[in-house]
Amino acid sequence: MSHPSPPDVLVLHAVRVLGFAADTALARRFGLDPDETTELLLDAEARGWVRHGEFAGHRGWSLTEAGKERNERLLAAELIEAGAVEQVRDVYRAFLPWNERLQRACTNWQLKPMLGGRFEPNDHADPAWDDSVLDDLGEIEGALVDLDHRLAGVLARFAGYHRRFGEALQRARDGDRAWIDRSDIDSCHRVWFELHEDLVATLGIDRAAESS
Repeated sequence: MSHPSPPDVLVLHAVRVLGFAADTALARRFGLDPDETTELLLDAEARGWVRHGEFAGHRGWSLTEAGKERNERLLAAELIEAGAVEQVRDVYRAFLPWNERLQRACTNWQLKPMLGGRFEPNDHADPAWDDSVLDDLGEIEGALVDLDHRLAGVLARFAGYHRRFGEALQRARDGDRAWIDRSDIDSCHRVWFELHEDLVATLGIDRAAESS
């Protein structure tokens, strides 16, 4: 049976995976009650785990260093309680090669190789090039089905990554290129970034030392 996370864990974790977000976005991330979410955020602020501020003209919440440590302690305890340590580690190991492919695909979406070994911004005037990137993302989406299933099978809060990625990819295939790599919408890159952050937070991995 998949382990459910309590609201206080989910609210703090929503701040972690979203990075900076308003109350409504944080409540929506895990389907939480908006009023309860706000109350939990205010309690976390009083404990020094989150701070409310402004970024790029928007108001929202972010984690403090103490909040990041609190988040990782809660996730580590949850992982043990769910008996899911090895399962999540196995998924993380399977995730890493696909993460490299996702990064290459996003780079290829943004840049094109030119004569002489130069790279220029992709003007999306070459359908064959863009289609090859969309095909790569389609393979990544297929791999995400299995990763999502394995993760959500042990921790309920992991559910939904494949659905969100697939919806973004379909929008891109329908002609809206922003859904590949925009950071301010639920794009393929944004969804993948959240999954990556979710995994490293759950396992207590330092991203800076991840590939060393």
